[in-house]
Amino acid sequence: MAKAKASHILVKDEKKCRDLKAEIDKGASFGALAKKHSLCPSGKQGGDLGTFFRGQMVPEFDQVVFFEAVGKVHGPVKTQFGYHLIHIESRE
Repeated sequence: MAKAKASHILVKDEKKCRDLKAEIDKGASFGALAKKHSLCPSGKQGGDLGTFFRGQMVPEFDQVVFFEAVGKVHGPVKTQFGYHLIHIESRE
């Protein structure tokens, strides 16, 4: 079964998500921005979600984590929770 390790930043609106992605693209620390801005409890750990299996996350999240490029920051990704930036750290 496919598994991955990823981190994310969750915010309420798409503009905020795009602004944070622009900061990351300019070299800002994903983890530091997650600690400061993420609405998810994982933000306290820099957005770290640990390792999880395909099907454990909502479909929109899974689609990115299991089919997009590893090592990059993807988003904004809209889910029922808000807008995410997703950093895929590894996938097996």
